[in-house]
Order: sequence, then C-alpha cells, then structure tokens
Amino acid sequence: MKRIILITAMLAGMAAHAQTFTLKSNELGGQATHKQVLNGFGCNGENKSPQLFWENAPNGTKSFAVTIFDEDAPTGSGWWHWLIFDIAASIKALKPGAGNVKSEAAPKNAIQSKTDFGTPGYSGPCPTPGSGFHKYTITVYALDVKNLGLDANANPALVGFTLNQHLIQKASMIMYFKK
Repeated sequence: MKRIILITAMLAGMAAHAQTFTLKSNELGGQATHKQVLNGFGCNGENKSPQLFWENAPNGTKSFAVTIFDEDAPTGSGWWHWLIFDIAASIKALKPGAGNVKSEAAPKNAIQSKTDFGTPGYSGPCPTPGSGFHKYTITVYALDVKNLGLDANANPALVGFTLNQHLIQKASMIMYFKK
C-alpha cells in the first residue's frame, strides 16, 4: 500500500510539473543569432525579435506582456531591449519580427513601449566589445488586467513596476550573446 501511495504521489508531482506556465521558442537556442542581433551601434544583425510561444497560462489571466532585459549591460541598472504588453489573453505566441513597430506582425492592440534605446519596439543585443557574454532574459508575464493603462511613451521602469503590480505568474528563457 505504501508503494502505491508513493508511486501515485510521484506521478501527480510529474503531472503538476508538466503543466507549469512555460515560455518557449522554435527559433532560439541558448545563443542569440544574427537574426536577433541589433543592426546599429557597431553590430550588423537583422534586428528581428524572436518567435516566442507560451503554454499553460494560469487561471485568471486577462493579458500578457513580454520583455527582454540585459542584466549585464554596464549601466548599473541593466538594459531593456523590448517591452510589449496588452497582449490579449487569447494570444499564445509572437511571430518572428513582431517587435518591428512598422510591421503588422505584433498582435492587434498590443503596445510596444520605449526601450533603453529611447524608441518603442524591439532592439536586439549588441554588447560593448570586450564585455564578454551578456545574459538576455526573455520573460512572458501573465497579468490580472486586460490593459496596463500605459502607452508607447512609458519608460521601462514604469512598465516594469506596473507589470509587477498585476503579475499572476511569469516564465522566462535566456539567450546569451557577446561581440
């Protein structure tokens, strides 16, 4: 009887683990590629935001947001590369290039606010030469509101603060890049 209970508990634990909120990409591995790298500031990439998708959003999710943050930027406070929010709860993926604000690749009504480059939309990795590998954390946020009440002029600190005020759960993945 003790074995049956133990096996049942182990299977239940594995099933619960398999159902966690998860961020994935069919395009990304552990390293940023030429596709994601910035085209500017001494880098010559395609500056194309990665394809992303998420699974098992928590109950009560009313919208999503996605950010990319470089904690290794030599600023003392990191560097925000992408902030997109007010993504409808029915959306479960972002197409490659969704971070281009001039294209129509982003979900309808989603807002892309200013990054630390001072403009809205995606701006890819381009670390300072010789600064080694930088860690780019890509995070999807499940939120308890449909809209954050912010616009494309919101700065990254305000977006981050507001995201955390409405956070249900988040899931992240990491890519690295060095110049």
